[in-house]
Amino acid sequence: MPGMTDCHVHLAFDAGPDPIGAVVEADPGELSTAMADRAAQMLAAGVTTVRDLGDRDALTVALRASIDSGAKVGPRIVAATAPLTSRGGHCGFLGGEVSTDDHIRAQIARNAAAGADLIKVMASGGALTPSGPRMWEAQFTPGQLRLIVEEAERHGLGVAAHAHGSETIAHCVAAGVRTIEHCSWRTAEGIVHDPAVIRRMVEDDVAVCRCVSGDWRLFLDQMGPERAKAMVEVILEMREAGVRFIAGTDAGVPGAHFGDYVGMLEFFASLGFAHPEILDMATVNAAHALGLPDTGVLAPGKRADLIVVDGNPLTELGALRRIQHVFTAGRPVARPGVTGHPRPGVGTAELG
Repeated sequence: MPGMTDCHVHLAFDAGPDPIGAVVEADPGELSTAMADRAAQMLAAGVTTVRDLGDRDALTVALRASIDSGAKVGPRIVAATAPLTSRGGHCGFLGGEVSTDDHIRAQIARNAAAGADLIKVMASGGALTPSGPRMWEAQFTPGQLRLIVEEAERHGLGVAAHAHGSETIAHCVAAGVRTIEHCSWRTAEGIVHDPAVIRRMVEDDVAVCRCVSGDWRLFLDQMGPERAKAMVEVILEMREAGVRFIAGTDAGVPGAHFGDYVGMLEFFASLGFAHPEILDMATVNAAHALGLPDTGVLAPGKRADLIVVDGNPLTELGALRRIQHVFTAGRPVARPGVTGHPRPGVGTAELG
């Protein structure tokens, strides 16, 4: 079958309790080595493409070059480099803080010059940065979001938007971003979605990456039944409307381990998604959203990113844990032994 894609990872994070400290305090050489190890672990788990949505010092670009040259073994990397965020905002420690239109233009130009494949914007607050805006609060105005999309497109790049807040999601869709990360429809009062915005997502082919880590059961327990029910209902409504879902784990945030990809897919199965639909999220839909028409399917002339599993994932997603062989761009990878990772600690389906 086609190799799988994780559309939302942070190779610079260590999945430990303090990923911020691990990134900020790390020696660049040691961090680069750790990132290469994490990338190799993902490849061993059958993930042949990853989209990294936030690092420091463009280290993912250097790792991408090492993998592309054959110096290192790892998945194909789509790199965002430093995400744009407000002053004191979510993940500002990665180096992408901006406060004016000129700052926005300059940061996008720096990312493009560094070799970014896309631009990431932290459009709302996030759980990983509790000192910043709350998760439902906007970090940019609608006009600034439009500017970010326009400037990114001027450099030939699309935009992925981290957006938890309902109003922020609407502004991101209107601005023309290509993917919404998290898309949790939060407000100060709870989860509130807008059917009109969902219809616009479908019309404009805006994909949604819900960013579900393998410990989603614990996370649902911590949410409580009422909030969990509201979250599930909006996911199912988006699905019914025809929103394109893509697979992502937010690997690297606390508890989201790099070898545990299948747990995320099992979350969608628990909601009633059919197995072929889930596999499309991990392959062809992900490739489409990332602008990679040469992968995600088995067809003549396509890039040979392939995995061989023991079993039939169309009937048993657990077969995806029994990886037998991995090929990236037609090159065989040493037989992996990754079957997942213990999942202690807090639930993290919404972290990041």
